[in-house]
Amino acid sequence: MTELVARISAEPLDPAVVDAAVAGPRHGAVVVFTGVVRDHDGGQAVSMLEYQCHPDAERFLSQICAEIAGANDLPVAAIHRVGELKVGDLALIAAVAAPHRGEAFRVCAELVERIKHEVPIWKRQHFADGVSEWVGL
Repeated sequence: MTELVARISAEPLDPAVVDAAVAGPRHGAVVVFTGVVRDHDGGQAVSMLEYQCHPDAERFLSQICAEIAGANDLPVAAIHRVGELKVGDLALIAAVAAPHRGEAFRVCAELVERIKHEVPIWKRQHFADGVSEWVGL
């Protein structure tokens, strides 16, 4: 398997980075998930998001990626953005390659769910009316 890509980044994300990290001649399916900042949540207009993380967040992300890769014998990669993000910016990119699409979709969904629930990253939503709220604290 190739080198594991599991990073927290303050820079804009590029889906090609995770795609390249998992793609190869052994696999006929590559699933790339992109989490995009949307313009609404719970019926309210969202103007921006702010992500902050624990100093060990990248270690948690790396551990999850390594566990999923090892358990499934598949290449996985993930990069999560932190800082201030505008509507339309990419917040998370995760990828899995597998011989067949069903397995790639299943493992990528597991990867995204584990990242969301286990990596200590917190989101502050800024609404168009000037109010903000923290999610995931």
